[in-house]
Amino acid sequence: MKRRHFIKQTAAAGSLIGLGGIAMSASPLVTKKQITILHTNDVHSHIEPFAENDPNYANQGGVARRLTLINSIRKENPNVLLLDAGDIFQGTPYFNFYGGELEFKLMSMLGYDAATIGNHDFDNGIGGLAKQMPHASFELLSANYDFSNTIMDGFTKPYRVFVKDGVRIGVFGIGIELDGLVNQREYKETKYLDPIERTEDMTRILKDEEACDLIICLSHLGYDYNNKDRISDLNLAKATKDIDLIIGGHTHTFLEKPTLTQNKDGNVVLVNQVGWGGIHLGRVDFYIDAAKSTEHTSTFYNI
Repeated sequence: MKRRHFIKQTAAAGSLIGLGGIAMSASPLVTKKQITILHTNDVHSHIEPFAENDPNYANQGGVARRLTLINSIRKENPNVLLLDAGDIFQGTPYFNFYGGELEFKLMSMLGYDAATIGNHDFDNGIGGLAKQMPHASFELLSANYDFSNTIMDGFTKPYRVFVKDGVRIGVFGIGIELDGLVNQREYKETKYLDPIERTEDMTRILKDEEACDLIICLSHLGYDYNNKDRISDLNLAKATKDIDLIIGGHTHTFLEKPTLTQNKDGNVVLVNQVGWGGIHLGRVDFYIDAAKSTEHTSTFYNI
C-alpha cells in the first residue's frame, strides 16, 4: 500500500497551536496524554480502491488499505477514536446489491467508534437504514434528527462519552436539513431540530454534566457555502462554544489541515473534512497535560 503520512501539521516543528489560539513552545509530548482522532466522511460505499483508469483517483482508497493504516496507528498509540461524518451509503453497486449491510459490517470490522447520519444514508428509506442497524457495532449519533415516531426510534443516541487514558471525550452528531435533499417518503416522520440549539444543548451536557475534557462534533452540515446564512460547519463553530473539533462531511471538502476559527467566546475551534470516497484518512492528535491544557497536531493520509 502506497501512502504518505504526516504530510501537513498545524504548526511548525518545535511548537504547537493551543486551543486557546496561542502559539506556544511545546514541552516534550511524552509527558502529556495523547488522544488520536482518526476520521472519514462521505465514503459513499467505496469498498474497493478506485479503478486504475479513474481520471482523478486511480488506485486510491479501499477498505483493506484503510484497515492496514488504522491498525498501524493503533499500534503506535492505543488511545484512538475512529469516527465518520456520514454519507456512508450510496455510490457503488455494493450499496445497490446489499443495501448498506456490507458498509456497516466492514466499519464494525475496522473498529469505528461512532458515526453520524448523512442525507444519502436515507437512500433506501428510513426502513432500509433501520434494517442495517444490527450490523453496526459502532454508535450512530444524531442530536437533531428526532426519530421518535419512526422505525429508527431507539437506534441512535444524541451523544456518547468515550474514556481514553482517563481523558473524557464527548462526541455528538448533527445532520443537515433533509427537506429538499431527500424525498419526504424516505425519512417519513423524522423531525429536524435546529442544529445550533441542539449543539448548545450537547455542549452544555458534555461540558457541565459529563465533565468532558474534549468535545467533538460529527457534522453533516457541510463545510461552508456562498450563502453565508446557510448553516455550515464554520457557522456552527462561530455560533456555539466548548467544541474542540468539528469533523465535517456533505460538501466533499478536502482540507490539507484543519481550519482554525473562533467560537462565540473567542476560543479556537478546529474544523476538518477529508474529501470523499475513502481516499484520505484524517488525523488529529490532542496532547493533554495534568492541568487539562490542550495542544494539537493534525495530519492526513493518502490511502
